[in-house]
Amino acid sequence: MWVVHKTIFLESIITLAILLLVILVVPILFESLRLPAFVGLVGAGVILGSWGWHLLPSSLPMINLGAEIGLAYLMFIAGLEFDFSVFQHQKIPALIFSGLTISLFLCLGIFWGEIFGWSGHYSVLVGALLAAYSPLAYPMISRLGVINNSSVNVTMAATLVTNIAVLVILSLSTVNFSSQVMNSVQLMTILLRIIIYIMVILVGIDWLGKEFFHRVGEKENYQFLFVLLAVFVSGIVAQLMGIEKIVGVFLAGLAVNDVVKASPVKEKLVFIGSVLFIPIFFVNLGGMLDIYALLEHENLELLGLIFLEAIASKLIVALLMKFLYQYQWSETLTVWSLSIPLGGITLPITLTGYRAGLFSPAMFSNIIMLTLITSVFGLWLTRHLAGRLTSIVVNQGVNLDLSEREKHSKLGDFKIVVPVYNPQTQQYLVEMAALLVSQSQGKIIPLAIAHATTQMYNERLEKAYQHSQCLLAKAIKQSQVLGATAEPLLRIDDAFAPAISRAAREQQANLIIMGWGKRHGLRARLFGNVIDNVLWSAHCPVVVARLLESPKRIQRILVPIENLLEPSIEVVKFAQMLANVNQAQVTLLNVCINEARRMANSNADQISTRRSHLCQWLSQLNFSNPPEVQIMIHENTALAILQASRLYDLVIFPYIRNRTTSEGLVTHDITTQLARQLTCSIIILGEPPTPSTTVVSTGIPNPQILNI
Repeated sequence: MWVVHKTIFLESIITLAILLLVILVVPILFESLRLPAFVGLVGAGVILGSWGWHLLPSSLPMINLGAEIGLAYLMFIAGLEFDFSVFQHQKIPALIFSGLTISLFLCLGIFWGEIFGWSGHYSVLVGALLAAYSPLAYPMISRLGVINNSSVNVTMAATLVTNIAVLVILSLSTVNFSSQVMNSVQLMTILLRIIIYIMVILVGIDWLGKEFFHRVGEKENYQFLFVLLAVFVSGIVAQLMGIEKIVGVFLAGLAVNDVVKASPVKEKLVFIGSVLFIPIFFVNLGGMLDIYALLEHENLELLGLIFLEAIASKLIVALLMKFLYQYQWSETLTVWSLSIPLGGITLPITLTGYRAGLFSPAMFSNIIMLTLITSVFGLWLTRHLAGRLTSIVVNQGVNLDLSEREKHSKLGDFKIVVPVYNPQTQQYLVEMAALLVSQSQGKIIPLAIAHATTQMYNERLEKAYQHSQCLLAKAIKQSQVLGATAEPLLRIDDAFAPAISRAAREQQANLIIMGWGKRHGLRARLFGNVIDNVLWSAHCPVVVARLLESPKRIQRILVPIENLLEPSIEVVKFAQMLANVNQAQVTLLNVCINEARRMANSNADQISTRRSHLCQWLSQLNFSNPPEVQIMIHENTALAILQASRLYDLVIFPYIRNRTTSEGLVTHDITTQLARQLTCSIIILGEPPTPSTTVVSTGIPNPQILNI
């Protein structure tokens, strides 16, 4: 018996090791090929699953459990990361876009049903599934700087209505399948039940969440557990009401969306699912595909027919939107390309329908394969079409009203809070603060925090208090040597990050300058760190600096800009302010991705266009010594920045959170890749969110891993 248990344990460990290796290697490989990571994971599931080498069979309890959690997580993230502000701004066109898409595909599904002899609910569900789409190209269009284009926003916002409609149709289809016969009374009863459930979940969880978060304060562990409990309870209640559990999980994500907002709790929730459970779901899904049925001649013909008609129908919808809202051709084609990839909720809905007996193994495999094909094809189209929107976005976004921003960035009475904690980084941080206030009547506020305990007479607190006083005394002396005014501040608090943010707000600081420590990794991703939380909560800009030499010696500053819109503006303005103090030169670097098979003259045209746009953009900022502009054509953005940085003393990045695509997988941010490779000084500038900022989010979790 002991031998049997030992063998089972060893097999489980080996299976887990293989699974983790696949989850680690495959996404990295496919991202380097500019393909969706989930395509590679599904393919790995096919090769290693029941129809392949049988190393990761779907029958294993461990894989089944992980896949079930991944299924719930995928639907939850789809709701959690939807940006309601974008939907509010584009409500009417988004509803029209969704209505046109769903109506056309329902008709198309019924048409296919007549040809192939499908039942009514089967035809409707297939049509609804193909109407859904996923904004897989979010990272790409964000890099191109076209995320604020109105046509792009409409396409993104319409995903909410489309997703809810498909989920409702799924619920009706599963009930219809189990009862075989449905009259109008039953239909109205089921619809009423679904509507009541939606309202209870959206209103009830939102209210409970706000009350709970208000009462527990900033205790992230309790907030984290509350959200997880809300997710699973919503799924259980949905099943008890005869509604598919994925509907409840998706609604739970929408319900807690407003509660967690962009908090560290949200980042940790998405991180755990994206790194582990969702990839397991994709691998398991690949293992369930019936490859032999898929390769049959009839199924291949059906797959090709549905693919061609589906992308043609999406093009028709895009043309109708062009007619209604006078989109330019580049906008129309981009809308078409963005609406092609199925991805997103299509996979879990297809699996749910398959388990309910709605789909045959062959049709299930067809839809999964169609999802993979449309995802790759849609991304390829977007890569070639969205770049044409750049000129439109520049014309729309370059005429910025900078007057309000200038009011907040005046150097008069400029206050900089410098948390002092690490004596090794303190000198350069104080020196940078002194440089920035040297041309104004500003002052430095060195901030030391003594960690509080429950007893104010505790010996440990007394030692922390004395240590903080020593750090402040050293900071005052450094400030005096540099000719800067310093007003030290010592606080007793039980948490460093809230203490820093609150002190900065109380002092009405214009800037916070913090040191960049070495601690990073899984612990920081799961539990957060000081800088993560300060970047999230501060009311003013936050500078995170890794200075390898005195700031006075900085003469060449490189600012890589990802697109032509915010947050680049504030980063460039900060770099120019630092350069003015040091009589240094700022260079803006914009990297154009070198696509395969692109001709040399096309590259030259791209460089010329980008340079013209950047110069036009800079002219609006009225710099006395404008930055230089450098455009590079390269296959790898991170490598291009790394090569260019060798000639510079300092590289300044905007603070951009790592993104997840709509399938819930984390995509690596360029800043994170470069952090350990750059040999010069680094600054990351984080800007507080503003209510007027319009950003579409399909997932922007997981901030840079920084620590004091």
